[in-house]
Amino acid sequence: MENRWKSPDPRPAAPPDYNSHFVPGPPGAAVPPPAGTPGGLPMGYYGPQQPTTFPYCPPTGGTHPVQYQPGRYPVSYQSAPITWMPGPTPMPNCPPGLEYLTQLDNIHVLQHFEPLEMMTRFETNNKYDIKNNLGQMVYIVNEDTDDFTRNAYRTLRPFVLRVTDSMGREIMTMQRPFRCTCCCFCCPSTRQELEVQCPPGVTVGFVMDHWNLCRAVYSIRNEKRETVLRVRGPCSTYGCGSDSVFEVKSLDGVSSIGSIVRKWNGLMSAMGDADHFDISFPLDLDVRTKALIFGACFLIDFMYFERSPPPRSSR
Repeated sequence: MENRWKSPDPRPAAPPDYNSHFVPGPPGAAVPPPAGTPGGLPMGYYGPQQPTTFPYCPPTGGTHPVQYQPGRYPVSYQSAPITWMPGPTPMPNCPPGLEYLTQLDNIHVLQHFEPLEMMTRFETNNKYDIKNNLGQMVYIVNEDTDDFTRNAYRTLRPFVLRVTDSMGREIMTMQRPFRCTCCCFCCPSTRQELEVQCPPGVTVGFVMDHWNLCRAVYSIRNEKRETVLRVRGPCSTYGCGSDSVFEVKSLDGVSSIGSIVRKWNGLMSAMGDADHFDISFPLDLDVRTKALIFGACFLIDFMYFERSPPPRSSR
């Protein structure tokens, strides 16, 4: 019994030497650890606060290219960095935050596409990116409306749009009150209106909708409600395959000051709320008037291009 055969201990006395095949390369320049590495650990070491998924590092040798099968390796879900337009210096007699507009004669309004709206029919707050011709971000516009108001009144809903700059400051606020449209169309109390405040709380003007049998007509007014410009839209805003141009004209209707163009984006324009507007105005135009033309773009979007999800079938 003393010579009974015993199975070997499955646990090795010491871990195997995994560096037996390692061939050191030529020495290189010392590279400091990247910022944010816990404890200043060198590359290849992971602290307890780092993700548990180890990044995949392709081999440096070999003659055949490495091909990756989709879905096999971790994918970074970090959004691309935003490139902002360089901030201008403060200017006298210019509302803070509007200094950007003094340097621009053309801006692009890009609405975010919300696929959940199409799938769930739940209206969400609109979001817009404002960019210049170089693709640099100028402003970010976010709608601030409660869920009940958005889904009960849809495109006729009153809303508040908050415009922020690169530092997150709210430099402009646009408000649209609720107007009942079940009465006479030519009644002034039923016409749509947008108030532009810059800075928030200080009214710089209004955008007023006017009844017209053939086309969309707006007036741009200052803080005293005096008309300074007019906006004349196309006869039909449902054009398929073409842009919708809203001309900004002088009071006499002869001189063209600028334009608000809703760009045609193919199926995105036909099926989803992902509008793209191109706004142009003279470079030397008063910055407050530029802000009012900018605000008119959003009233036009909600009145003619904001699409409510289709009603759910009762069957």
